Amino acid sequence: MSDDDYLRVEARDCPMTSCAAPAGSPCRTGKGKVAVQYHTARFRLVPALAKALTVAIPAVRKPGALWIELPRPSAAGAEPAGHVRIGYARASTVRQSLDTQLDALKAAGVTRVFSEKISTRATIRPELDKAVALAHEFRTAGVAVTLVVHEHKRLGRGLDLAALAEQLRAAGIGLEFLTGELQGSHDPSGVVFTVLAALSGMEREYIRDRTLEGHESARSRGKTIGGAAVTDEAMLSMALHLRSQNLSLRDIAARLVITTGKKKGRHPSPATVLRMLRDHDEANATPSSASTLG
Repeated sequence: MSDDDYLRVEARDCPMTSCAAPAGSPCRTGKGKVAVQYHTARFRLVPALAKALTVAIPAVRKPGALWIELPRPSAAGAEPAGHVRIGYARASTVRQSLDTQLDALKAAGVTRVFSEKISTRATIRPELDKAVALAHEFRTAGVAVTLVVHEHKRLGRGLDLAALAEQLRAAGIGLEFLTGELQGSHDPSGVVFTVLAALSGMEREYIRDRTLEGHESARSRGKTIGGAAVTDEAMLSMALHLRSQNLSLRDIAARLVITTGKKKGRHPSPATVLRMLRDHDEANATPSSASTLG
């Protein structure tokens, strides 16, 4: 990550409903503090950083301090310089034809179309990723963009569709469905995006609740949840000291050493350090900090 990559991340609103940091501001924790790293869903909106493991929030943003909204980038409210419509077509199997979708997109005046034959269950859809990446490039250049598909099921179902909608909304990319229940053009600030985002949040909460219930049930039977702990009070104390020096999450992890268990002598991962610091912050949050979430 270069010195100014964080500005590229902050050029977009954070799509995480639990954060929703506006463009120009760093991500925030559930306790109203500046997060130590940007949420994965946010930095993945930047094609060059899409495969990064973590993107640390720089010291200038004061990670761990009380979160305060910063001014939006000056170009955030600029009028779009033109309008581009990008098409996407998908069939679930190689035997299915794309002709109907392609003909409909052509009839709708869409000239740039990405198409593929791949299952809805596939977690990676290369042509859809290319279409979204191109849309991001046009938006970065100040051009209004609409992603056009035959019907919403071509983009995905359930949580996958909701997650994609959040990503498009955060980037200011519109949606247009030529047929189906959601037929019509939908602005990023419109009700369709709001509903899909809400469904995404509800699905995540449902999965989380079911996971916690499963953990509690396992514990009641004497079963251990997760792997062996690699953190302890001494490691936490050192991590807090290093964070006070405004070191990045990756640098903090590189200076810590696991003292027990099978991983003795190794460094903890940045994700492990993040969880340790986050748990500490949540356990020691003051009522006033918690109230900032309202």
